[in-house]
Amino acid sequence: MLEKCRNAQERWGGVSDIIDNWLEGRQKLISFFVSLPQQNVQETLNDKIQEFCQLMMDYISSGHFEVYEQLLKQGSEFNDGSLEKAQELFPQIQKSTDAALDFNDVYSDFEGVTLQEMYELTCQLSSLGESLEERFALEDAMIEILHTAHREQVFAEAHA
Repeated sequence: MLEKCRNAQERWGGVSDIIDNWLEGRQKLISFFVSLPQQNVQETLNDKIQEFCQLMMDYISSGHFEVYEQLLKQGSEFNDGSLEKAQELFPQIQKSTDAALDFNDVYSDFEGVTLQEMYELTCQLSSLGESLEERFALEDAMIEILHTAHREQVFAEAHA
């Protein structure tokens, strides 16, 4: 997952400040997610889970309220069907948004101390990880559809 994030940053880095910041947030979220299993259960896990939930909510909010909006605006400037293709991805992305919100609702104030609570947390983290990985692939596809498809045309118009 982290390697795919680095590839996305290499591919679309420099496209826009909003996308750059968003991809940096994605990398931070993934790094934090990957480090969670290494946390000391007795000392810091509760704080780390809460911090992870905050990072995840910030990332998802940024996507929905900044990045997607910018990409859709850019796609609407061209009448080539890319906007419709990108909009087909939203219901699939929404599934991972719902999964993230559900996880946040349960674990943003996590104070688990029992083995059962730890087991449930690990199961939920595994499921959430799969959902986030699918989300990142869908978001990358949306960037590809709405931005990369028009890069040459935008470049040509800027240099005409």
